[in-house]
Amino acid sequence: MLRRRWLEMTWRDGLFLHWPVDPAVVAETLPDRLSVATHDGDAYLGVVAFVMDDIRPRGAPFGLSFPELNLRTYVEGPAGPGVYFYNLDADDRLGVAVARRLFALPYYRAAMDVTREPTAGAEDTVRFASRRTHSGVPSARFDATYRPEGEPFTAESVPLDAFLVENYRFYAEGDALYKGEIAHDPWRLREATAEVRTNTLFEANGFDRPEGEPLVRYAEPIDVSADRIRRV
Repeated sequence: MLRRRWLEMTWRDGLFLHWPVDPAVVAETLPDRLSVATHDGDAYLGVVAFVMDDIRPRGAPFGLSFPELNLRTYVEGPAGPGVYFYNLDADDRLGVAVARRLFALPYYRAAMDVTREPTAGAEDTVRFASRRTHSGVPSARFDATYRPEGEPFTAESVPLDAFLVENYRFYAEGDALYKGEIAHDPWRLREATAEVRTNTLFEANGFDRPEGEPLVRYAEPIDVSADRIRRV
């Protein structure tokens, strides 16, 4: 439970791409005091793309909106299970600067374009393209189109989906280990198709590209509240 709902926002057009990997691959990348979380013996690396709408301090009349793209994994930490981010690329200079300062997260500036294209007899197709522009860090590109299919279902109803997305805490490493917490209703997901033309996030973060096809999910829009980060 959040001590205080400091930021409020809406996440939309969410794409989850998840690959199972050997836990040892993830373990060697984690800071002290974090360990790998696994599901049926597998660790997971996830590429997550979405648009953050109307990000604002609680009670403010308006806020920032921009796309975000991250590479993440799932961990056990001193405060419980959570998410560990390798990068969070975003198309907003101010938003990146604020997030790097206030949340101790590896946010990087990127040029992004997110569009919706009508698809005959189906849901709209989302095009998400990103090119990192942040200086002094490895380059990274992502270009994909994706479209939801089928009826929505709650992530809680599928154990693997729940493990991958029902996470309400993240850890960040700065001058110490920090944690942040968020709150929102349970995720409503849909199966999805995705065509990924370019994805260099693994290489940019020192990983070999995982083998096999990812688990693909589309996320319905969701309202989110976030607390300040706190030293663990």
